[in-house]
Amino acid sequence: MKDDFLKYQAQTSPHPLALQVSHAKGSYIYDSENNAHLDFVAGVSACTLGHCHPAVVDAIQKQAESYMHVMVYGEYIQEPAVKYTKELASILPDSLNATYLVNSGTEAVEGALKLARKFTGRSQIIAAKNAYHGNTMGSLSLMGLEERKAPFRPLIPDVAYISFNSFPEIEKITSKTAAVILETIQGGAGFIVPKQEYLTKVKKRCAEVGALLILDEIQPGFGRTGKWFSFEHYNCTPDILVIGKGMASGMPVGAFVASKKIMDSLKDKPKLGHITTFGGNPVIAAASLATLTELKKTKLIHQTTEKEILFKKLLIHPLIKEVRGKGLMLAILLESGDLATKIIIEAAKEKLILFWLLFEPKAIRISPPLTISTAEIEKGCTIILTILDKHLQ
Repeated sequence: MKDDFLKYQAQTSPHPLALQVSHAKGSYIYDSENNAHLDFVAGVSACTLGHCHPAVVDAIQKQAESYMHVMVYGEYIQEPAVKYTKELASILPDSLNATYLVNSGTEAVEGALKLARKFTGRSQIIAAKNAYHGNTMGSLSLMGLEERKAPFRPLIPDVAYISFNSFPEIEKITSKTAAVILETIQGGAGFIVPKQEYLTKVKKRCAEVGALLILDEIQPGFGRTGKWFSFEHYNCTPDILVIGKGMASGMPVGAFVASKKIMDSLKDKPKLGHITTFGGNPVIAAASLATLTELKKTKLIHQTTEKEILFKKLLIHPLIKEVRGKGLMLAILLESGDLATKIIIEAAKEKLILFWLLFEPKAIRISPPLTISTAEIEKGCTIILTILDKHLQ
């Protein structure tokens, strides 16, 4: 199987981890020899309710037995998508009441960029340095790291950059700006949270010059930071919200959300201004609805803050410089990238799944399912600390 994986499946790196998966349940992934691997990554923040949560599996099975894909997005009334977008509106601010369902986070970013340009009639997009919004051409154009963009140029024009958390650079937002797009918490850069009042000042500047604020909540959304969406921590409601990853507990999904007034600008001139075949897929929408329903009826979101406190209490070690982030979107910062890689690889041998961050080599990702138990947190942290002890001089 590994030979076929390497031969026939396109690879994203020279050295994939190549864990052969048999099945997954709760906080564990099981390999082909039935070894249980404790998952501190959750499919990179995607498996909100853990692996194969019964409510999500049941929703998927029931919908698949009824109907799956029947028509391109937006033409037929399909109950799962209608119910989901209505329920989503109920947990969002009143101004975010129209949802366009797509297939992934990066596709949601592409749609948000088009929407901002169409609604404002402007072209300039401002992004943050060290941003990560996906890898399709528009999303890639927003990335601040030239070495990752250079092989794929030319990209979309009229993109400018500001430094995340820099108050003086907010003045770079002008009447030529269609939109500012920011991750509410910078992910690939190292789980960097915004300074107090930073996002509100960006929003105020956007309002002054007629630009839109797009907040990318693909990773921190759906309870991962202790609230439904992390912008709630910072008293800043975006004009366009981008979501994905954890909204369907492991199924491929994305969406962008705005007011009906803004969203309606995609309906005409031209008609079909943004289209997708599989967006709003009924099986995916059913999984999304089951995830949202489970989060509403449980205390998982509230417990996320308690679990953050436990992680930060346990992860104290001379080699740990900082535990950065919010809720269950955490990063252990070590003294070097080499050490971080060694810890991740050695943890895998101890059957604990950790992972890297995209742009911060010294960081180790911790983004487990929201359903992770106290005992599982303690077990995983003990493994990390034991490995770190071996690297003390």
